[in-house]
Amino acid sequence: MLVGGLAWASFGLSTAWFRLSMGGWETEASIWRVAVLFAAGAFLAFAPALWLARFASAGRTPSVRFAAHLLFLATVTVAVTAVLFALVYRGYYAQWHEEMFTYVWFLQFIFTSASAVYQFAVLGLRAYLPFGLVALPVFAWALSRATR
Repeated sequence: MLVGGLAWASFGLSTAWFRLSMGGWETEASIWRVAVLFAAGAFLAFAPALWLARFASAGRTPSVRFAAHLLFLATVTVAVTAVLFALVYRGYYAQWHEEMFTYVWFLQFIFTSASAVYQFAVLGLRAYLPFGLVALPVFAWALSRATR
């Protein structure tokens, strides 16, 4: 589990770093910060995605196991990375928000987090392309073969 999580995290790190460095980002430090965020999202998502895929495809055919691993590895990785992005985004904007646990603070928390997830969906998912279209099926195939 740890080796697979580290391998999946290294994919997240390398694909984000490559995409951002080719995109002409301002500084190398900002590229690494975002790439580490993608790696953390991939690492934290690996175990739950693997568990969900194995649960959904237990006793099924190889093609169903492959599809389950493909689906859950992609969706859980994107979801966890989006949540991490939302937490960082929210942390930045928190300095302009109301006091904690007030009605307005809850609204600000909800809408800031929703805006961050939307921004990640629009801009952040591109960091997985084009290598994600190659690596995701390879990882899913290897994991589905390992769960016979």
